[in-house]
Amino acid sequence: MKKKSNNYAFIDGQNLYLAIQELGWKLDYKKFRIYLREKYAIEKAYMFMGFLPANQELYNFLQTVGFVLIFKPVLENDKNLDINNKLLKVLAPSTHNCSSLLTKIAGNKISFVSDLRKKLEYIKKEPHKDGTS
Repeated sequence: MKKKSNNYAFIDGQNLYLAIQELGWKLDYKKFRIYLREKYAIEKAYMFMGFLPANQELYNFLQTVGFVLIFKPVLENDKNLDINNKLLKVLAPSTHNCSSLLTKIAGNKISFVSDLRKKLEYIKKEPHKDGTS
């Protein structure tokens, strides 16, 4: 019997979105959630973001693909980030948008979503010539 993982991801949705947008591409959140599950055995992926009623369709989609949404500012840089050596990996949006404090705290446990463009970029599918998707 396979042992169940107990890994969690805590994602700052606003910073992730803005950093990837600044790099000139769109993140495919469904692929990103699958990546987190397959690469790091993430059981729950919490995404922290502000709430805007106009974004309800986005929130529904993110929940459908497996994110747990938290609508309030919670994450802060914390010098005790690696409490009891429980920290597996820090995924920052990009080296350009990553604070030096976070880089220092995470050490060699930091990776960047910007390096995963080929795996995680959202590419809009063109309809077939007959008009179907």
